Amino acid sequence: MGRDDRKNPWGSNGGSNKGGNGDNPWGSNRGNKGGKKDSGNDPDIDEMLRRAQDNFKGMLPENFQGAPLIGLIIIVLAALWLASGFYVVNPGENAVVQRFGKWQRTQAEPGLGYALPAPIETKTVIKVQEIKRMNIGFVDGLTRGGGNARRDLPEESLMLTSDRNIVDLDVVIQWNIKSAEEYLFNILDQENTIKKVAESAIREVVGQTDMFPIITTGRAAIAEAIQKIIQNNLDEYKSGVNITQVLIDRADVHPDVQAAFQDVQSAKQDAEDIQNRANAYREDILPRARGAAIKNIQEATGYKESTVAKATGDADRFNSVYKAYQTGKDVTRERIFIETMEDVLKNANKIIMDSGNSQGVVPYLPLNQLNSNTNNQSK
Repeated sequence: MGRDDRKNPWGSNGGSNKGGNGDNPWGSNRGNKGGKKDSGNDPDIDEMLRRAQDNFKGMLPENFQGAPLIGLIIIVLAALWLASGFYVVNPGENAVVQRFGKWQRTQAEPGLGYALPAPIETKTVIKVQEIKRMNIGFVDGLTRGGGNARRDLPEESLMLTSDRNIVDLDVVIQWNIKSAEEYLFNILDQENTIKKVAESAIREVVGQTDMFPIITTGRAAIAEAIQKIIQNNLDEYKSGVNITQVLIDRADVHPDVQAAFQDVQSAKQDAEDIQNRANAYREDILPRARGAAIKNIQEATGYKESTVAKATGDADRFNSVYKAYQTGKDVTRERIFIETMEDVLKNANKIIMDSGNSQGVVPYLPLNQLNSNTNNQSK
């Protein structure tokens, strides 16, 4: 077989010779316009396939006839392998690329990206802006009718407060990812780690707080303190996690101590009521006591001043009388006697009798009655 014959798998002259069956791989002149078929010259399928195979092999090099086909297959497979490195990053996603297991880069911009196909480079696409929810103290579920069903987890929800009460607390943690590479490489079992850190922070805050603020008006401050502690701990781990919000979904007294807690609260209310009444009585009695004390002090001060002034005057008067007595003893003595008798007799009933009457009749002059009649007349 010549070189020209090997170039054509159907034989020489490209089938232009119309005379022979060897020029036609189908073994007959299928272009016969008469449409008549020679039953003795029907084509042999096996013979035609054999001829085509022999002619096709003749086109390949004599030293290594399978090299072009294998090379083409290798090129196609290599192209497909390289094309497998293309990927798409959607908005809100990051693609972390690793080369032989080591972090190489992080693509944060949305769009088409390329990484060398495995096993050279591998990529992990993470939704970093998606807000994830974590429940602590309870598990959400569905009922047969499709409604929401909550199952309490006492091992997570029951906590001891600073005043040694037991509170049943359900908390919801919302978080997202702020660093994709830190989230992937710095912590293992990320969600379980976040949950353990959150439980520790909740118990720390609750253990330093009384029960009453937890179940009433102090929830917002407690949730803020819990969020701060969780974020600080996760930042120390370089976890790449951002805590967006902490919500106290439910805070109640444990049912086993509900009655005792009600008694304690009633006793506290009674104590507060008594304390308020005592404060009101104190606010009423103290000003009056202070006023009475000030009045007594002022009266005592006035009595002291008047007594001292009177004593000083009496002493001065005595000194003046004594000086007068030294000057004229008889006159002074008589004056003192008369003044003394005036003081002694001014309020006494006085009767004046004249003993010089010789007729034996004692004259009687009722001065008190005369004075009273004179006063009545003047009125």
